[in-house]
Amino acid sequence: MERRPYLRAGLFAVVALCALACAAQTVIYEKPSRYNTIIVTEDHNGLRTLLFERGGTRQSVVKPGDPDHLELPYARVALAGLALCGEPRRILIVGLGGATLPTFLHRHYPSAAIDVAEIDPDVVDVAKRFFGFREDERMRAHVGDGRAFIENVRQPFYDVIFLDAYGAHNVPEHLTTQEFLQAVRRAVARSGVVVGNVWRPPSNPLHDSMVRTYQEVFDELFILDVPGDVNNILLALPRKQRPSKVELALAARKISTAKQFRFDLGDLVEHGFFHANEKNQDGRALRDSDLRQPR
Repeated sequence: MERRPYLRAGLFAVVALCALACAAQTVIYEKPSRYNTIIVTEDHNGLRTLLFERGGTRQSVVKPGDPDHLELPYARVALAGLALCGEPRRILIVGLGGATLPTFLHRHYPSAAIDVAEIDPDVVDVAKRFFGFREDERMRAHVGDGRAFIENVRQPFYDVIFLDAYGAHNVPEHLTTQEFLQAVRRAVARSGVVVGNVWRPPSNPLHDSMVRTYQEVFDELFILDVPGDVNNILLALPRKQRPSKVELALAARKISTAKQFRFDLGDLVEHGFFHANEKNQDGRALRDSDLRQPR
């Protein structure tokens, strides 16, 4: 794979910035769950932030009553994946957090059926109590492991699958492997797209291997840098399709204009677009056999 320049903000810097931001916020909820310590803070502007540990990275930032507000840059960039499929009828999001993406998508794609897989029932409860998440006939939260949910999808069903599950520090290991992504590929329509959210190096030592794993499973992979953050958004296709940066930016811009987003998706594509057409030689495919065995 061609080497690319990365922003070299490390994990320490990210955590330090989050700690400074949280210092100006009031904790309005804190509770240990089976998986994390769930913390909700609120600042003087009414923005609410979801954390999974004190001083940890921000999982979600929501402005209650304003579903069009996407505070975290990665959430805006992730929507560029919509330019690689038609009008989505079925959407799956793995990882609820503060429900930023499902709430935004439900507003702008009201006829789409949206499923959200979230392993922690306490996160679902907090999303409803503090972040405005509401289920209805078109949007459902499914409590359980996201991998098990996807493995139970027996045929190509979803037009878009967003993989946005994070613990306090990283993506859960079993949601990074080749076997998992093969199940994801089976669940996405051939005309659809899989959108993955990962941290760049050096914050994520497994970045190159995660990219290589996507490359082993999908026919095409595009990587978008997230401006001002340490994330990459991976756009994976189960088919051969090679839009240029200009073509993808144009398609993305048309969507954000038609849907009246507050931001230009085309600009986000143009910020940092890379077609990962050569396999990453700095990483290797992650397999289930690599997972740490329980003690």
